[in-house]
Amino acid sequence: MLAGEYCNRSVTIIGKHDSIRKASKLMRKHHTRDILVVELRNGERIPVGIITDRDIVIQVLAIDVEIDDISIEDVMSYKLITANENDDLMNTIRRMRINTVRRIPIVNQAGGLVGVLSTDDILDIITEQLMDIDQINFNDKKREKGYRPVFSHH
Repeated sequence: MLAGEYCNRSVTIIGKHDSIRKASKLMRKHHTRDILVVELRNGERIPVGIITDRDIVIQVLAIDVEIDDISIEDVMSYKLITANENDDLMNTIRRMRINTVRRIPIVNQAGGLVGVLSTDDILDIITEQLMDIDQINFNDKKREKGYRPVFSHH
């Protein structure tokens, strides 16, 4: 199982020179709490940071900074951990746990954005696998109840 197989490929992105207002509007429109900040390099959208609704509240609204006087790069988090689309899914989950991140950008060999893997995506994967296992058990029990030996030892 590879990280790139299970990531969400519909990702909300923004540039680091864009406005906080634009980020807020995108968050509202797409019902998301964070947006990946990307730069275009060699035709690839390279993830360079992330901005969260919490960043906006704490670094802009809470200290009465004029929202139009600052840009994404003034507020965004530059510490961004990524995973390659060919990385093992379980190793990627382990890296997320170790680094305490709920979302991890998935990139291709050139570092270009492919998608994002979130804890919600992982829960969906695990739930689906558990349902498959439950179905196997159900089918096995159903088969055992209908089992009639061909030969009896009377």
